[in-house]
This record gives sequence, C-alpha cells and structure tokens, in this order.
Amino acid sequence: MSFLAIISVFLILTSSCRKNDDETIKDTDGNVYHSVKIGTQEWMIENLKTTKYNDGTSIPLVTDSLEWMNLITPGYCWYNNDSPAYSTYGALYNWYAVNTGKLAPKGWHVPTDAEWTILTDFLGGLYVAGGKMKENGYGHWEIPNNGATNESGFTALPGGFRNTDFGQINTFGWYWTATDHNAYNAWGRILRSTSKGIVCDIGQNHMGRSIRCVKD
Repeated sequence: MSFLAIISVFLILTSSCRKNDDETIKDTDGNVYHSVKIGTQEWMIENLKTTKYNDGTSIPLVTDSLEWMNLITPGYCWYNNDSPAYSTYGALYNWYAVNTGKLAPKGWHVPTDAEWTILTDFLGGLYVAGGKMKENGYGHWEIPNNGATNESGFTALPGGFRNTDFGQINTFGWYWTATDHNAYNAWGRILRSTSKGIVCDIGQNHMGRSIRCVKD
C-alpha cells in the first residue's frame, strides 16, 4: 500500500470516529455525558449511572444479595454497594430495568444486539473490535489490557458484574443489549483485559451489568 493510500485510510477512520463536543447530554439525575460518532452511530463514552428513569421515577436500588438474585422486576446497584468508590464505572442494572425502555436520557436508548453488531463490524469484527473500544492504559483496566488503543473513542470501562456476589471489576466489562433471548435471558457483550476481542453472550435477566447508550 502506498503512503498516500495509508494516509487516506487513516483520515477516513479518524473522521468516522470523532468526539462530539456540540451536545450536552444529561440524565434525569443531572449527570453529564459525552458522545463520539463511530461510523453511522453516535455512542455515549461513559457508562450510564442514572438512578431514575427518563420520566423522573426512581429505579429501585437493591443492595441485599438474596433479594437481587430473586428479582423479576427492575433494579440497579453500585459495585460492592459503594457509589463513591465506583461511580466512575457507572451503575449496574438488571435486564428488567433495561426492558422498561426508560433507562436512557430522552433522544437516546439502550442499544439492541443488532446495533452492537453494527458497531463491532465497523471496527473490524469481534476478534479485534474490543481493543479499539477499550480505554487504553491501566487507569481502570488491569494489566495486560491486551490490544487496547481506544482508537474508536468508545472508552469502554471494566465495571464488573453482579450475581449473588460482585466480581471482575477492572478486568471485565459486562454490557447489556436491549434484545431478549427468551423469558429468562438476554443478549450482552463482554470485554476483557486479556483480549482485544469482544464476546457476544447470553446472560440471566437478574444479572447486574453496565449500560452504554446510543443515539436514537
């Protein structure tokens, strides 16, 4: 490939993945988010941390482990039930909260499985997209944070998960999609410190995961 061809490819990629400073995004709590345009989509570059739906009603905060595991209704929590320590990573929501359709600020929504696929396809597919999405360095991700360049600007964070217990903070980013699999499970995505890939998975609806929003 010639030098001019390499420059042309670089310019196309950087023009398709750029931070959008023109819009201020706020949730019902007043938290401010930023966004980046990646291909044909516009994504928030922070994990959601609202404690209220976009109609102003409160999302149930559930701290008890047994209660969390038995939920068949919406709920959210903070990693280790410690908001001051982990608010940077966003809150963890079960899929029942996602399924209300009211988590994201107005004009935004929780992405479907198909919308996540559009994103990862644009970034080169499942085997390499994770590296282009992960925040680089070791400020939040543990070593080795393989392949992390964040060249997309997505700035994925390793917020861990919640089942009976909390786990994998700083090593895994578990994200929900808005697409169900059956009555008990829904589709999600997983990023890992040890891989530049991203995994499509199916998780139980009571599981607590991070949320990243995409523009309507």
